Amino acid sequence: MYKSFSKSARLYTSKMQSQILPISISNPFISNRTSSSSSIIPISAASQAESVFMNSNDYDDGDLVHSSIEDGKKFETKPFLPRVSSHDSVDGNLVSSSVISSVSYQQRRRRAASDPNLSDIRRGRRRFFWNSTGRSEGDKDLITRFGCKVLGYVRSGFKLVTGFLSLQCYAFLIMPGVLQVAYYYYFSSQIRRDIVYGDQPRNKLDIYLPKNDGKNDGPKPVIAFITGGAWVIGYKAWGSLLGRHLSNTDVIVACIDYRNYPKATISEMVKDASRGISFVCNNITEYGGDPNRIYLMGQSAGAHIAACALVDQAIKESDTTQTTTWSVSQIKAYFGLSGGYNMFNLADHLNSRGPYKSLFMRIMGGEESFTKYSPEIVVQDTNNRNAVALLPPVILFHGTADYSIPADCSKTFVDSLQRVGVKAELKLYEGKTHTDVFVQDPMRGDDKLYDDLVAIIHGGDEEALATQARAPPRRRLVPEFMLKMAGKISPF
Repeated sequence: MYKSFSKSARLYTSKMQSQILPISISNPFISNRTSSSSSIIPISAASQAESVFMNSNDYDDGDLVHSSIEDGKKFETKPFLPRVSSHDSVDGNLVSSSVISSVSYQQRRRRAASDPNLSDIRRGRRRFFWNSTGRSEGDKDLITRFGCKVLGYVRSGFKLVTGFLSLQCYAFLIMPGVLQVAYYYYFSSQIRRDIVYGDQPRNKLDIYLPKNDGKNDGPKPVIAFITGGAWVIGYKAWGSLLGRHLSNTDVIVACIDYRNYPKATISEMVKDASRGISFVCNNITEYGGDPNRIYLMGQSAGAHIAACALVDQAIKESDTTQTTTWSVSQIKAYFGLSGGYNMFNLADHLNSRGPYKSLFMRIMGGEESFTKYSPEIVVQDTNNRNAVALLPPVILFHGTADYSIPADCSKTFVDSLQRVGVKAELKLYEGKTHTDVFVQDPMRGDDKLYDDLVAIIHGGDEEALATQARAPPRRRLVPEFMLKMAGKISPF
């Protein structure tokens, strides 16, 4: 009986094998290929097919469908195995094709989850910005930098607007004095305006002459003055108040104009100033000035420009191969009011107040020019010893409450000059700001700077000092409460 049963089973098995067709197995992770790439596996190799699907290590990573995962394209899938209801018998074991397909699908899911190229698929499309860790960090960094730059522009714009409004309010509060000085500037017979000294735009100067009372017709001492204005808004008329006061004490004042940024950088400004000084030295006798008593003076940015012109001229004179149109020996003394003389230190300070360092570097012709246009550094260069020996006495004036250009700028310059043998001194005005010494105090009629300048210029002239002592008090131009408000709101 056993033999008959075995014989029947063998007949049944051979009959079933002859009726089942071969199964076409295609790799689900290989991109579309021709039918020749598919392998036809007979039922007798079903166990090999099972091992292929059950072992994920048999697939090469290079066969994954990367080409279908590109930006903006849909992710295309293909069926892994056709669903069949037949069962395969291999070595006495029944294997279901649907079970094999299900196992393979689960493995494909796990493979897709672990593959970073497949993990960001959303509804058939890849996300563009955050498709990988590297790009995500790069984009975030780009956005952060862009945001910081925008905030910087907003901050700069805010400071620019508030500074402009402060300037308008400041000008309004001192307007009574400005109008009186403007009337004097345009209608006084003591002023010679717009005298041309060079061939460049704004190469002009104004000369303020003393009143001719017939008592002292000899040559008068002269101040060649270069106004301030942050290297941007300098103009010769800003010296009207100084010219008005000093001309009443037998002192001639020549206010030299120069090109401003962006029409010129510091090198052109220094050249313009040097040409103006040359004109004064060579032509002041025509206006009653004494060529042997010329004082060079600058205020704020003008103090820096004047100091650069003076040091540069001394260097040229120390080189016998160069020709010059004026001599440092013609300058009796240099007066610097509220100036900065070390551009490296000044750039860091101005960056928090304006002009910003980027603009300041453009004005100076780049950071590489800071050394050349820093008189404090130039005089300490051992190669310029001969030039430094030619410099005249230097007297600096500064307010201790100056927050536009700190008084330390003048202190360090004086210390540097004294170390190299130049006669230099510093006069500090306690509690005075950047504009107090030059604007508010003269409009009060209480001008200590004016008194100090006259004492130096007429130091050896007893008659001139006596005349000054007998002069009536200077007239107030602006009410005190308006000057106090102007000092608090001043953007300088």
